Amino acid sequence: MSRTIYRNARVFTAEPAASGAAAWAEAFVVDGDVLVYVGDLAGAVEAAGSDADIDVVDLDGRLVLPGFTDAHTHLVMMGDALGRVPLTDARTLDEIQARLRSARATDATAPRVLGRGWLFDSVPGGAPTAAMLDAAVADVPVFLDANDYHSCWVNSAALAELGITRETPDPIGGRIGRGADGEADGMLYETAAQQYVWEHLANLTTDADRDAAVERTIDAYLATGVTGVVDMAFDELGLAAFQRAIARRGGSLPIRVAAHWFVANTGDPAANLAQVEHAARLAAETAAAPTAPWLRIVGIKLVLDGVIDACTAAMRHPYADGSNAEPIWPLDALKPVVAAADAAGLQVAQHAIGDYASDIALDAIEHAVEVNGDLPRRHRIEHLEYAAPGTAERMSRLGVTASMQPVHADPAIFDNWVAMLGDERVDRAFAWPEFVDAGALLAFSTDAPTAPHEALHNMYVAATRRSALDPSFEPSLPGFALPLAEAIGHATRDAAASCGDGDARGRLAVGLAADFAVLDVDPFAEGEASLLTARVIRTVVAGATVFEAEPGVAAAAAATAA
Repeated sequence: MSRTIYRNARVFTAEPAASGAAAWAEAFVVDGDVLVYVGDLAGAVEAAGSDADIDVVDLDGRLVLPGFTDAHTHLVMMGDALGRVPLTDARTLDEIQARLRSARATDATAPRVLGRGWLFDSVPGGAPTAAMLDAAVADVPVFLDANDYHSCWVNSAALAELGITRETPDPIGGRIGRGADGEADGMLYETAAQQYVWEHLANLTTDADRDAAVERTIDAYLATGVTGVVDMAFDELGLAAFQRAIARRGGSLPIRVAAHWFVANTGDPAANLAQVEHAARLAAETAAAPTAPWLRIVGIKLVLDGVIDACTAAMRHPYADGSNAEPIWPLDALKPVVAAADAAGLQVAQHAIGDYASDIALDAIEHAVEVNGDLPRRHRIEHLEYAAPGTAERMSRLGVTASMQPVHADPAIFDNWVAMLGDERVDRAFAWPEFVDAGALLAFSTDAPTAPHEALHNMYVAATRRSALDPSFEPSLPGFALPLAEAIGHATRDAAASCGDGDARGRLAVGLAADFAVLDVDPFAEGEASLLTARVIRTVVAGATVFEAEPGVAAAAAATAA
């Protein structure tokens, strides 16, 4: 088998400082799909051997990083969102309405208008209503997912299409917004958005639509240096879509997919446990399949609370307006589900944004340890936007991963978050260093499409606490910024470890997968601001180039090692 020497590069290996391994190299050798040497050029030439055909790729001094793993994302939803009206940077109601009118005029035959990413503080009083959307588009239904994807804003035509009236009950863990007269006001929160809007639109979506969404997502990720992803709400439709994608490619994918099966609180303990059993069967099937290197179910996902921006995250103390939210999974319902998943060898990922939610998430994990004894386990808590003092240390003791998203701390979307809490809690927002200092595994991700999927922009926020959306904003709590090398390590090495792949990929080291990205600039030399304009010019997965922005920039030349 031929080998490839990649030379004349600045190679950041993402090896942890405690390992004693070199953090930097100038060359590496790929044999098939794995790295067989990382170090200096002379060692690379020797490792390549002299009795094989050797390809030599001169990278012209460019920076090489391990492939990023987006450790918390929503794959089909992201691809769907890439085809919707973007609203995150529409910072006034007038602009939101203008974009909706434009979308309607552009495709006058469309049966509905779909948008995503709007922010509460872009709407007067942070109180969206159906009437506001009716003023822009009234003749067809309008469905707009909030930036955090925990609320959906709809117009009157959409309420009618959904069949929502004043008599429609609130679902478990959700709420239909209502005016003073008791009529639905156009806002659907948490499970109300999921069960009414998402299920309705899913029933209208075809396999061809989902296939197109999958392809958009894969292309978008590969173009930004992401070589692995962890889906955090897989279901039958998503699984089938990715199985079709594998079939189209003859049995593989250009990106590695691990997934957590979404388990909803039905209010019925037996039905909840049945969902866990189903996930366990799928995990076993996908692990045993020949396609396991590319697609596997690794665990379950539980959403314990909502978001701070909509005052639906479960907090120990009330919001600034005196309100609070109950957890979607009360502890009594949560314990048996977590224990069952733990016993089945599934990784449990629990969405917990508020401190009360993270407390009960850890209570449930402690219960599973007590019930099931000493088992190999690496459970996770997702988001942890506000975690009370001591949470990080407790997670470290239990071996629980902190799965966090720097782009959720972008200052351009932070003001509403601050206003909802309104007290000293805002001074501990997104406290990433606490988890590092406590010894917990910290895995970075984007939670796309609730935030932009670009890995380099994510690293900019992590390393500066500045805005990747609007750099004119002042940094938010800059004391919580991380050095760039550490941030990248959390998004590559630790993100891969978070789904059980730490011994297989995520670093550039001998014996690991040849998954890496080549950048056109070096932010270590040029400064963090260059992350906003840097481009990935080549992405390699399992030794194969799966994305190349500029063919010929780093073209391979066949040669024989001297």
